Amino acid sequence: MSEADVKSWINGDESAKRMLDRVLTSRPSFSLPPPLHRIPLRVANVVEIAGPSPSAKTQILTQTAVSCVLPKVWNGVHYGGLGRPVLYIDLDCRFDVLRLVEMLRHRIVQVNGCSSTAGNEEILKLSMRQFSYIRCYDSFELLATLKTLHHRLQKEKESNGIGGHLLMIDSIGAFHWVDRASTTLPLGGKNRKCLSLQNVLEIVVEDLRKLLLIHPMLVIVTKTAIVGTTGNEVKRNFKRWPSSGTPDTSSELERLQKPYFREYMPSIWQSFVTHRILVQGSDDHLAMPKSQENDLAYVSEWLLPRLNILDKFVVRDAGVFLVS
Repeated sequence: MSEADVKSWINGDESAKRMLDRVLTSRPSFSLPPPLHRIPLRVANVVEIAGPSPSAKTQILTQTAVSCVLPKVWNGVHYGGLGRPVLYIDLDCRFDVLRLVEMLRHRIVQVNGCSSTAGNEEILKLSMRQFSYIRCYDSFELLATLKTLHHRLQKEKESNGIGGHLLMIDSIGAFHWVDRASTTLPLGGKNRKCLSLQNVLEIVVEDLRKLLLIHPMLVIVTKTAIVGTTGNEVKRNFKRWPSSGTPDTSSELERLQKPYFREYMPSIWQSFVTHRILVQGSDDHLAMPKSQENDLAYVSEWLLPRLNILDKFVVRDAGVFLVS
């Protein structure tokens, strides 16, 4: 922004409608596939997908990446994607690129209705060029990656004319317990300071904040969560019932069996997250159309902001599908 633009912005007077139009144009909201579809998200939001392992967290990331890298319209055909780049940082080191390609093919074939055309392969290659993948094996590689992301994104923006749109980290707590077992994390050299677990997360959050100021993106991270039921706390929370009446055993049992989410990440990370969704496996097995066997169901619930809605979904070859 030039000096003249800054002065005009400071001295200017705009209506609320014009301000909203400007903000929505510069930072538009966009909808993501289920189960992230309940809340409109914008760049600079940090969405945490928490859940025990396995709970389809990586599958949700993969489907979201497919919706982002696919073009909205190509050669007059509407594919419904965003046509924007995705940067995927894999800390679990278990990402399956063939699964990404498989889901992309399903989406393309679903639109074109044919699986053996040259156009399908061309749009597949076009979409895959929008996907960048980085693998980190420890906290030091993660810190080094974050330090170089600005240069990487700037270079891609100059070459492609478009900057990053979606940053994915799978999974942010991958090194938490290893780092916690070490009292200090030496950076190397006698005169170099050592990092604690708290320091590592502080640097990660600081680098991400700086990155989002220069390259506004939506950040989606997964985190393995510790989920239990308050039924485990029955002995601790036991209280004697009055002799004059009997408790409502059904409501009390429901309260005791209600799942809870136990946070283990430092407060610096918790304050950085703007949205959080909890996903868990369900005991239900659902028979889907054209399926030879029942599919394992999963349940998602928004914790931040709190929504009193539970979405049930299954994972098929073509991706994640909501079920009623």
